[in-house]
Amino acid sequence: MSLICFSWSLKAQQGADSSARVENKRVLVAYFSCTGTTERVADTIAKAIGGKLYRITPAKPYTAADLDWNDKKSRSSVEMGKDDSRPELGGEPIEVKDYDVIFLGYPIWWNLCPRLVNTFIEKYGFAGKTVIPFATSGGSSITNSVKDLMRRYPKVTWKEGRLLNGGRGQAAEWAKQVIEK
Repeated sequence: MSLICFSWSLKAQQGADSSARVENKRVLVAYFSCTGTTERVADTIAKAIGGKLYRITPAKPYTAADLDWNDKKSRSSVEMGKDDSRPELGGEPIEVKDYDVIFLGYPIWWNLCPRLVNTFIEKYGFAGKTVIPFATSGGSSITNSVKDLMRRYPKVTWKEGRLLNGGRGQAAEWAKQVIEK
């Protein structure tokens, strides 16, 4: 009986230690979303782990015509066609230095993160930060976008990213697991 009590006590202590580790991390959930899909996932993650939610906003909002990937002259097509394209940011600035861990969310565009996300990373300098990418997509994986981010920003401590098309429950569970590692 005492062995069972000791085991329960140890598990409770390990659980408390785990939540203390999560609570001691200052977590930012930064995301870019045009249609609301990535935004819903980001909101779920922020609520699940107690992180601060921050929307990455373009200075000039994207219209439906801007997002028409079938039109080679659409804004998104032109931006993604230029490796050095860096659309201007809008919205309120944020003090990235105030956070230890950054969940970074975006839709997959042309098998990469949108160029606005690159603008965000370059403006705020994530060197030395732990960044956990997550994405939503209608048909692409997150793999190439994460490889590209790791290549471009080698001073960032990248954790494995995840494509989160499976709903809010999947996003919440994944975020809780990855933040504890």
